[in-house]
Amino acid sequence: MTLLDRHIEFVEALRRAGLPVSLSEDLDGVRAVTALPDLERGQLRSALAATLVKRQVHRANFDVIFDLYFPALLGGGVAQDDAAQAPTPPAAPPAAPPDGPEALENFRESLAEALAGAGDLDVLAREGLQRFGAMPGRGPGLSAWSAYTALHRIHAAQLVNQVVAGLLAELDADRADEDGVRRAVQQRLERFTAAVERDAQRRIAEDKGADHMAQHAVRPSIDQLDFTAARKKDLEEMRRQIHPLARRLATRLTREQHARRRGALDVRRTIRASMQSGGVPLTTLHKPKRPGRTDLVVLCDVSGSVANFANFTLMLVFALREQFSGLRAFTFVDDIHEVTGEFRPGADPADTMKRLAASAEHASRWGRTNYGRAFTRFREEHRDALTQRSSLLILGDARSNYSDLALDVLKSMAYDARHAWWLNPEHPRHWDTGDSAAGHYRQIVDMVECRNLVQLGEFIHDIA
Repeated sequence: MTLLDRHIEFVEALRRAGLPVSLSEDLDGVRAVTALPDLERGQLRSALAATLVKRQVHRANFDVIFDLYFPALLGGGVAQDDAAQAPTPPAAPPAAPPDGPEALENFRESLAEALAGAGDLDVLAREGLQRFGAMPGRGPGLSAWSAYTALHRIHAAQLVNQVVAGLLAELDADRADEDGVRRAVQQRLERFTAAVERDAQRRIAEDKGADHMAQHAVRPSIDQLDFTAARKKDLEEMRRQIHPLARRLATRLTREQHARRRGALDVRRTIRASMQSGGVPLTTLHKPKRPGRTDLVVLCDVSGSVANFANFTLMLVFALREQFSGLRAFTFVDDIHEVTGEFRPGADPADTMKRLAASAEHASRWGRTNYGRAFTRFREEHRDALTQRSSLLILGDARSNYSDLALDVLKSMAYDARHAWWLNPEHPRHWDTGDSAAGHYRQIVDMVECRNLVQLGEFIHDIA
């Protein structure tokens, strides 16, 4: 297989993973590769990334796919290669198993030194997978390598306290420096874990092909990942991504509001101005239009099934609060709780989201989601929140545990508001399944699928 063939397969894998690579960018990548003085792997990665990746959120998936199609090495890890090259003395006693207790203890000692900063974590990751992650003799279609098995046997997390204590004693540092030292060791541990997972993907790709791994091992990019499927690591990355996204959306919203701010055509002034150009109306003049900004009222389901979704949509509302003359926010499970005070100017969005999550119990009386009761309580206690200047935004999956839906109450709420929308984090094929009342509610309020950052951005753009 030529390098050009490999490049074509690589670009196709990027497109399958959701990276928007056009034909012109593909050709730019080919030109960049041909312009390299030598095909050094690091330069190849940088050249292809510069020409094929448009957004920073796509860089992680690019690196994963690049490692599959242009691996750093082939075959076994360092331990196996060294063992194959070293001569065995004829009278030597039988060697200990390479994955036995003694080998594991020696490996953990080397890993402890590397976590302290005196070793190559990448080399140890390859050796650890080779020794403790091999699963020979598995049936057809099953992988012979497992990063989980290797990491479980090595159990590197147990070494953190030992390494931290050793570093503090070596540096003669007091306990005030312990947090910084622990963070540094934890970061090295995360790099080791990621290196083991990458090497497992490389070895599996050798067995099953890079195309197979690219289709099954590459997760969606952070802007296309479902809120409800996000892991803890993904949540941290989403927090970093959503606030810049909200700022860009807010800027676009403001610009589009200014573009629509002019009023109806002023015929008299337009004709008068056309006299300067021989009666040709080169410039149209419009009557001034009174700028008007609506209030925003948010009702957010904070039950466990949509907790991640609620977290990020509230953060987006936090960033967009300046686009509305007034903002009132409410959380609910089966009772309503106002959290407007949390969205004060100058507050930190991340801290606000933590406080909102901690106060979720105020929005629950029996702990079971009940949309009908929450709507009824809102109508009884906060009816003045909705006016003809208000926009109502409901965030939730519309699953109400087969309780009363209070459709008439929601209908009156939508009637009182100027606009009403419902963002649902479930795929439309799941609407009206089980205890979902999406079909009933969507007849009253416009319901929009919103499962990831891309769809959230599209919704904000559409209502601008």
